[in-house]
Amino acid sequence: MIKLGLTGSIGMGKSTVAKMFADEGIPVFDADAEVHKLQGPAGRVVAAIEARFPGTTGEGGVNRTALAEAVLGDDAAMKALEAIVHPAVGEERAAFLTKHAVAPVVVFDVPLLFETGGQRAMDKVAVVSAAPDVQRARTLQRPGMSEGKFDAILARQVPDEEKRAHADFVIPTDVPLEETRAHVRRVIACLQGAEGR
Repeated sequence: MIKLGLTGSIGMGKSTVAKMFADEGIPVFDADAEVHKLQGPAGRVVAAIEARFPGTTGEGGVNRTALAEAVLGDDAAMKALEAIVHPAVGEERAAFLTKHAVAPVVVFDVPLLFETGGQRAMDKVAVVSAAPDVQRARTLQRPGMSEGKFDAILARQVPDEEKRAHADFVIPTDVPLEETRAHVRRVIACLQGAEGR
């Protein structure tokens, strides 16, 4: 099995690319989706988050806006949150690997792959990338996003050019969708070829 880490900074189109891998029949572990599930109604980290960050949860699970306000710009708070969430995500990742043990290639969609050192657990890394003006325009269209919030998020992420420099593959998303899909197919062909050797 080849483990491909798929990452990219905010607004780069990583979710779109992850779906393209899934459409090609490649199992995809979506770290963000797992976090949403763990923090959703009856999610298994909700009680721990409420205990550490009172008032950030409710019937629907974690109030992500309230939690973001509680941790953004506070390194100690962010580390405390990560200490609750990361081990639970790790358990879900192990279950995913067991479920797909015979797959020749699996994708781990991890937004903060380089920031958390997760690339060391991968065989290859693909970075989803777009021009800075495209990234900014996409991100600022998101509900609840502001220039300040965008800049704060960017400040916590490894710069795009650094990610690209450490990637085995770069998948552009500031091109027509079919061109991005063609890049995805080439990555899969390359990995499946390597796996067969």
